[in-house]
Amino acid sequence: MTWLEPLIDALDKTELWGNSAQRWLIALAVLIAAVALLHLVVSLLKRRMAAWAQTGAAEWCAGCTQVLQRTRFWFLLIAAAYLASLALTLSPKASRIMTSLTIVALLVQAAMWGSALVAFWVGRYAQRRLEIDAASATTVSALGYLAKVAIWSVVVLLALQNLGVNVTAMLAGIGIGGVAVALAAQNVLGDLLASATIVLDKPFVLGDFIIVGTDMGTVEHIGLKTTRVRSLSGEQLVFANNDLLQSRVRNFKRMQDRRIVFTIGVVYQTPYEKVAAIPAMLREAVEAQQLVRFDRAHFKQYGDFALVYEVVYYVLSPDYALYMDIQQAINLAIHRRFEAEKIAFAYPTQTVLLHKPT
Repeated sequence: MTWLEPLIDALDKTELWGNSAQRWLIALAVLIAAVALLHLVVSLLKRRMAAWAQTGAAEWCAGCTQVLQRTRFWFLLIAAAYLASLALTLSPKASRIMTSLTIVALLVQAAMWGSALVAFWVGRYAQRRLEIDAASATTVSALGYLAKVAIWSVVVLLALQNLGVNVTAMLAGIGIGGVAVALAAQNVLGDLLASATIVLDKPFVLGDFIIVGTDMGTVEHIGLKTTRVRSLSGEQLVFANNDLLQSRVRNFKRMQDRRIVFTIGVVYQTPYEKVAAIPAMLREAVEAQQLVRFDRAHFKQYGDFALVYEVVYYVLSPDYALYMDIQQAINLAIHRRFEAEKIAFAYPTQTVLLHKPT
């Protein structure tokens, strides 16, 4: 051990920034050990929570797992550096800087944890409520976004205050500058207010099929500035929220039943008895289907080349595919009945009369 004594004496006598080399080595050892220990603790907690979440024992375990996954290595490093600095004798200025840096890192990491927790809760709630109450899912999604904004706003203010910035004076300056910004960004603010109106008034919600002008599709996302709709052909349509509120939006998801009107034509050579019997045949074809409510069937008019009949009925479901299946079945039934009755469908014809002058 005698050979270590000169080395220890040399380390004690060597100073750097007011601390001996021995103290710096101790601080380095504390730093390495603290980083390794904190990383190990976080990893063990992630694995344990993930295992509990997979067994379905508790839903909060999945939330904790998502929160822990947002833990950043730089935060562990700064926390370990703060613990290591306790082994050193620092100047008041260096001590303040180290403390402020640690607090800011803790605030930023806490904001990440809070945002992850809000995202988890909003996602789970929206997933559960989307099928039975899409309106509440839309509202919660918007409130979740506002909650994240509030969390980060508070963190920024606390971090600035910790760094010695006069937050009160800064807020007053922001209030004055906000007026100028509001005047310069009227369109953006209009979309923000329109987004709030959509969330509160709920003219449509996530999952609704809407038509705006000549565009149509399913609502996928309602943001602060835009609403995104997936069209029938597959592309994504992006609407400014303010433009949506100023447009006539047709919401087919809230349709309780579907009114159907269709016409058919038979040739003029059809006998009178069959012309009079056709409305009853049409009614029979409609009423033979399920989930329909017959309204009327009439000999509507004498057309250019056909005797025109009009049929009106209701499909007791908003499902478009169901409507098409019912209409197809009605068309086939009419075709079969007309074929049996030897009634001919009309098609565009033209009779040319040739007159020979005398």
